[in-house]
Amino acid sequence: MGKKGIIALVVILVILVIIAGVLLAMKVVGDNQSKEPTNEIGMGEVPQEPVKEEKTPQIYRGNNRPVAVMIDNHKGAWPQAGLNDAYVVYEIIVEGGETRLMEIFKGVSLDKIGPIRSSRHYFLDYALENDAIYVHYGWSPQAEADIKTLKVNNINGLVESSKDFWRVKDKKAPHNAVTSMQNILKIAGEKGYRTQSNAKSVLNYQVDEVELETGVEASHIVIPYSNLQVVSYTYDVETKRYTRYARNVKQTDWNTKQDITTKNIIITFAENYNLPDKENKGRQGLKNIGDKKGYYITNGKAIEIVCSKSARTEKTIYKDLEGNEIKVNDGNTFIQICPIDANVVIE
Repeated sequence: MGKKGIIALVVILVILVIIAGVLLAMKVVGDNQSKEPTNEIGMGEVPQEPVKEEKTPQIYRGNNRPVAVMIDNHKGAWPQAGLNDAYVVYEIIVEGGETRLMEIFKGVSLDKIGPIRSSRHYFLDYALENDAIYVHYGWSPQAEADIKTLKVNNINGLVESSKDFWRVKDKKAPHNAVTSMQNILKIAGEKGYRTQSNAKSVLNYQVDEVELETGVEASHIVIPYSNLQVVSYTYDVETKRYTRYARNVKQTDWNTKQDITTKNIIITFAENYNLPDKENKGRQGLKNIGDKKGYYITNGKAIEIVCSKSARTEKTIYKDLEGNEIKVNDGNTFIQICPIDANVVIE
């Protein structure tokens, strides 16, 4: 074979090698495409789309067990600390035409809560339905008996250390007993109480804004508990919240000096009556079991509702007149449990 023949043969071999390389590369690419894709997580794992976090209501979040605190509502106790920080506040009549409040907190830290006052037995029903640790400063005879019978996880500040519950100097006794959330949780731990809870909220909170399309206008609400105690709320169309007044005085927070406001108001009509009492102090009873008439108020509107409670330890279910559980805006709520004959004004 001559020199030219050898050169031709080499060229042919080079061409064949190139063709073979191309065919091999095509086969490898094809094989890779037929296999599952890989990523940095590990061989054979398919990259996943980012999981979108499901939105949940913010007013009732986490697994911290609720804490219910009895709050003095005598004029000498104003202003109170914590009303804006509670996810729900209950107001119910007590002796002498006064009312008492119960703040319920979840996962908040407050250095001053109060003024704290003694227990009344019907407030236990609402502490229990919220699975709350119940904090008070003394008790009525009926409340003392019921706390023991119902085995309520309670903290009585009257018998706790003065370092944990103390009296402030800028208010007069008995309207000046306070504590902190840190102290409450410390005592709860010492007593062996649960401080975690997976209990479902009493109220059916919604992430999306609830508008009561069929409701009546509710820009001003007046709730007379007695000749002494009249509560009212005024709606702010810009903030979409209600400002609270009592006895024609705007209510403010003891700690922050801010106005007391709420997103939701629930009114329940329940019969109260004089309780047989050896101390003759005119303490009250409350007929709150069964179906009670009421209103749900939010965003400048009000609808009629039915408030159903089957037992003291059972959750109250709030339904519209068609029997559907009402949807409640994601925000704090004042639950006004008022006398059955209260001449409530909604306008």
